[in-house]
Amino acid sequence: MIAHYNAQDADAYVALMTDDASEAGYRGAVVREGKEGTREGLKKMFVEFPENRAEVIWSQELGNYVVFHERVWRSNASEPFDVVAVYTFEDDKCARVEFIR
Repeated sequence: MIAHYNAQDADAYVALMTDDASEAGYRGAVVREGKEGTREGLKKMFVEFPENRAEVIWSQELGNYVVFHERVWRSNASEPFDVVAVYTFEDDKCARVEFIR
């Protein structure tokens, strides 16, 4: 998913998600709802930040969860920020991503 995110390929990114997947703040409000809402939100962000990219600093898998510590740059000139992302999987598809920032 990170490779697709870094390629700014929203279609390939959401192809790895369940139809009702969502992205949200940790234990908070959903910011992108459903596969189509995620696709639309990512495409808008990629237009706004065409150099946006993320690097995985570390990761841990536990059952149906994968936790990433990600470093994100909005542009090559900007200072990065860190995010912890918790990916929840159902079978082989991502059902939810929660971001801690």
